Amino acid sequence: MNREECRALDAADPLREFRDEFVLPEGVIYLVGNSLGALPRRASERVRRAVEEEWGRELVGGWNSAGWYAQPLTTGDRLAPLIGAGPGTVVVGNTTSIAVYQAVAAAMRLRPSRPVVVADVTNFPTDNYILEGLGCQVRDFSEGVGDDVAAVLLSEVNYRTGERYDVAEVTARVQAAGALMIWDVCHSVGALRVDVSQADFALGCTYKYLNGGPGAPAFLYVNPRHHEAAENVLSGWYSHAEPFAFEPRFRPADGIRRFTVSTPHVLSFAALEAALDVWERVDMDLVRAKSVRLTSLFMDLVGDALEPASPRDPRHRGSQVSFYHPDGYPVMRALIDRGVHGDFRAPDILRFGFAPLYIRHVDVYDAAQTLLEVLDKELWRDEKYAQRLAVT
Repeated sequence: MNREECRALDAADPLREFRDEFVLPEGVIYLVGNSLGALPRRASERVRRAVEEEWGRELVGGWNSAGWYAQPLTTGDRLAPLIGAGPGTVVVGNTTSIAVYQAVAAAMRLRPSRPVVVADVTNFPTDNYILEGLGCQVRDFSEGVGDDVAAVLLSEVNYRTGERYDVAEVTARVQAAGALMIWDVCHSVGALRVDVSQADFALGCTYKYLNGGPGAPAFLYVNPRHHEAAENVLSGWYSHAEPFAFEPRFRPADGIRRFTVSTPHVLSFAALEAALDVWERVDMDLVRAKSVRLTSLFMDLVGDALEPASPRDPRHRGSQVSFYHPDGYPVMRALIDRGVHGDFRAPDILRFGFAPLYIRHVDVYDAAQTLLEVLDKELWRDEKYAQRLAVT
């Protein structure tokens, strides 16, 4: 496919108008939406309003008048449709690591006679680190799910390779074995149609494809069938049945509110709310169709120049494409210097995330041509690219 054909695809793209909803620096092709999404154009105004009008004028009264107190639940209801969940099942706040801790600990208490948690050794490290911190007996998913397994924790889309699990099939298999299913959807929500409604727990972040901003709050889904029995081990004051009764002993709230922990980060919620304003107008089937076109086009254009780490079959791939290269870090630095932004994942992964709301087909074409030039001319061998930055 040539550049003019890509331009024609962009002209016919039903999502093309959403690109104007985001701030994108001139001369940059931003293929890191799977790490930190671009800035929604209306987020600055929404944060300004939260600072100047809500905080500045209402002061502490903002907890009532501006709806701050209810944000973990009201924002959860807004986000729920993006993961196939219903109202009253999702709470927003804290971080992904905390949500993993809450979900796994709750699952272990629901299955007290089963000491093992199954995970994928290639999960994002925080997931497996949390399991270590909880003192779980951990077994790899490749070893199967036996009758000693309390829960299975998997990422729908692998953060390094982009490989995607079949959520419905895996969930049914895990639950048939008597275990609870926990999905991490950090690398799928906002990039494809996610449905965790049959899972027991699910969690994810909002700063990647959802564009909630750096440090945006994470979310936790708890299936309604567990609302009465599941326990939140982080029993903070916010999850008390009557937080402002200030009782000396903890009584859990009903429903999903028992999985709140503490005071919401109001300014971060403001930016996320601006992002969700966009997502409420988006057809996720169109997003997924465009994602498949963009990622397939990139793989086709790069061809045999690099060994793919991502599946070629789009049914088994999220919205990212990864390649192996023994000198992946300097290659990526050279590419970024030329306006194409991806990222590097140790030890040898070049990673490119495609956010369908603002990435065009012509961007994919130009990015692939720049990557091929960096490789062909070995531009990455410049000594300045060898020194690693703190964040890769």
